[in-house]
Amino acid sequence: MSTEYPDAPVIDFATFGGQKLRTAIWHGTGEKKPLLFFNGIGANLEIAHPLGTALPDRDVITFDLPGVGGSPDPVVPYRPWWIARAAKSILLKNGYHDKVDVLGVSWGGGVAQQFAFQYKKRVDQLVLAATSPGSIMVPGDMGALTKMSSPKRYTDRAFLKKHFETLYGDERDGAAAFSQNMTAPSIRGYMYQLSAMIGWTSLPFLPFLPHNTLVLAGDRDRIVPLANARILKAMIPKARLHVFEDAGHLFILSRADDVITIMRDFLDAPSGEAATEQTDAMKVAI
Repeated sequence: MSTEYPDAPVIDFATFGGQKLRTAIWHGTGEKKPLLFFNGIGANLEIAHPLGTALPDRDVITFDLPGVGGSPDPVVPYRPWWIARAAKSILLKNGYHDKVDVLGVSWGGGVAQQFAFQYKKRVDQLVLAATSPGSIMVPGDMGALTKMSSPKRYTDRAFLKKHFETLYGDERDGAAAFSQNMTAPSIRGYMYQLSAMIGWTSLPFLPFLPHNTLVLAGDRDRIVPLANARILKAMIPKARLHVFEDAGHLFILSRADDVITIMRDFLDAPSGEAATEQTDAMKVAI
């Protein structure tokens, strides 16, 4: 049974492959294509609230992965292809039968790449933020990666505040934006999500993605270094890269206004060559 909150998404549940998944849809005016959002590791759908409310002309759809937010723990391990299939099922259940735009952030950027490849004809434009091509990537700072391996940053806000800059390379006030709507994942949910990407890489199929793609990155990202964004830009035929200066891994929150402006310009551009010409006018780094 769905529940609607003022100024918030419609919350519901979908079941795919025996797994119950908590879903959210921010209903816009429908003037623009719906946006399917894949969140970062351990991140519950409430963290997407600023994004959902910043795009009132389109629906924004997202969901909690198993063991994250309001979704029950996973029963068995899963892989990116499974998440892509679950996302397609959620779209169809909610009446989205045509193309959607897709946004993936950090860990979710990998799943966004998988979805775009697995369901090419269901995707119009693609946005990849603070992400990489998977297991074959330029590794991040060892200190940040060590702390990332534990869900303690979700369960202990003092730990998050103390190690925020080491973890994310971002401004300290970004911790408030990150933790405001944060709910700790379960240990099993977090570990299964970590293991889902083991051995997975998008490098073999990136040259076959036909979509106009916007790659966003922060030049101080300690988890996913800027070099990974450059790889994505080089491998995806119709990709453009925008680099946020003096920004870390959570620039989508710490630079939310700028991110929304750049992303809106990209998503609202006409398709085909016109979109390519318009993105050429953006401030990009190659």
